[in-house]
Parts: sequence; C-alpha cells; structure tokens
Amino acid sequence: MKKNGRLILMLMLSLLIAIVGTGCGGSGEKESQSGGETEVLKVGIVQYMDHVALDAAREGFVAALADNGYVDGDNIVIDLQNAQGDQSNLSTISDRFVSEKENLVLAIATPATQAVAGKTTEIPILGTAVTDYVVARLVDSNEAPGGNVTGTTDMNPIKEQIDLLVKLVPDAKTVGVLYTSSEDNSILQAGVAKEAIEKLGLNYVEVTVTNSNDVQQATQSIVGKCDAIYIPTDNTFATAMPVVYGVTSASKTPVICGESGMVDNGGLATLGINYYDLGYQTGLMGVKILKGEAEPASMPIEASTKFDFAINGAVAEEIGLTIPEDLQEYVINKE
Repeated sequence: MKKNGRLILMLMLSLLIAIVGTGCGGSGEKESQSGGETEVLKVGIVQYMDHVALDAAREGFVAALADNGYVDGDNIVIDLQNAQGDQSNLSTISDRFVSEKENLVLAIATPATQAVAGKTTEIPILGTAVTDYVVARLVDSNEAPGGNVTGTTDMNPIKEQIDLLVKLVPDAKTVGVLYTSSEDNSILQAGVAKEAIEKLGLNYVEVTVTNSNDVQQATQSIVGKCDAIYIPTDNTFATAMPVVYGVTSASKTPVICGESGMVDNGGLATLGINYYDLGYQTGLMGVKILKGEAEPASMPIEASTKFDFAINGAVAEEIGLTIPEDLQEYVINKE
C-alpha cells in the first residue's frame, strides 16, 4: 500500500512539473508571436562615385535616419554600395537591391537614380544630388512625382554663381564652361549658365568631355579662349578638380564651381548647396516613408533653401586675384 501511495505521489509530481513547464513555454512563445521582436528594415544606398559632395549627402541622409530612431545595426540594416562611376556596376547593384526587396533605396546622383528606377516600380526610391527629375525622366512632375521615385534637387543658383564670377573677375569678357556631355543635368546647367552669361553681355565658349580621361585636354583647350571658367555640379569634373587645378593654376585662370567640395579641390569660389544638409533633408523624407506616413508618388521634389559662399584663399593668392572686402569672411584655405 505504501509502495502504491509513493508511486501515485511521484506521478502527480511529474504531471505538475509538466503542466508548469508547458505553461511557461507557452507564455514565451505567445510573447514572441505577439511582436516581442522588432522588425529590421533594409535600406539600400547606391552612390554613383566618390567625391566630397556625394559623400556629404550620404552622411547627412544616414544622420537624419539615426536622429529619428532608425539606426544602422539596430532597427535598420544599411547596405552601402558605390558604383565607382561605372554604369555596369550601377546595373548590378540595382538588381541586387531589387532581388533583396529593400524597404527603401537612396540613390545618390542622377545616373544612380536612373539605374535603380529602371529596375523597379515597387520599391520606394529617394534621389539626392539630382538636378532636375523631369529632365532625367524620373518623375511626372516635381509637384506630383506620380511613381515610386522622389527626393531632393541640387539645382544651383546658377545666375547668382555667374554674378559671383563677374564680381571676382570684373574685367572678364569671355567665360568658358566645362561639363560632361553625357550627363543630362550638366547639359541643363550649362544651358542656364549660357543664358546668364550672354544676358550680361559676355561671350560664351564651352568644351565638353565624355569621361575623366578627357578633363586635362579639355581644360588646356579652354584656358586660351576665356578669361574665367564656370563648371556646374558635374560628377566627372567634381572628381577631377585636382586635374583642372593643375592646368588653371599655371594659366592663372579663375574657376567658379557648382559646389564647395570642388572649391576645396582647386576651384576659386562658389555660392552653392551644402550637400550634408541636402542629404539630411532627404533623410527626413525617408523617415516618413519608413513610418508609412507618405509614399513617393505624392511627395513633391524638395529643394535646398540655403546657399553658402566658399572662396579658396590659397588659389586666389596663387592666381593673383584680390577678394573683395565684403566676401573676405567666406575665404577658406588661407595661406
């Protein structure tokens, strides 16, 4: 009898342990299924090439996401890819982003944005460092993009940049313009510059390149035809500014550029966009998309409202140019 009682007691204890264990396990499973784990979103970034402006735009974008709770390695995973200026690389990267079903793609510069947009109509795409989305055939209109692409424009105050050129080089009679003939947005900016230059009664000359290998020869060709040079926000020339500087410093030719990174690398001056701020502005648009508060189709293209002077004091000294007193506060790289 004692033996049977002890056996019954052991069976009851085993049953109780099983019930308690099952109850604990069931509670944990329910917690996991009820959303205990945070969804990790995937953000792809494709940058056309390395140069100061595009790097700054990328950094600003990532900072805006982080400041609003989307931190790489925490609740988002950022896949950063650089095409190194190669169209086939852009195609490969775009295919990868589509196959991996990214939640959002940032495309930096016009060729990168065009490449990704050509691969998907489903994934939300934000562009930045794109001058004109309509000209680049990326949207229906700036006010109502209508598809899966929107972003920020880096259209420069070109007329004001030409006015700056005239202020710094008041004796200039002919202005030369350098740009890449295959970049839609460079063509657009060159056209605006031509109109502004001729409206001031100055002569206009231009030389174009197809790639970075042409830059030195193009610059050597134009310095003998003009008194000053204007270069818009052109990706090829942005990376090749040290080459331009090597020619123009010898010829003592002032170069007004589309953005401050080009000034840092050998240009004389600009009144241009702060690309970090532009990237940050794009990141704020990305936050709205990731939160599900907006879709690209109904998000107007946004533009920078602030422009900064930048004047390279070392270059001015080297080419023998005196900076007007009211612009002295914007001089960088003083010797």
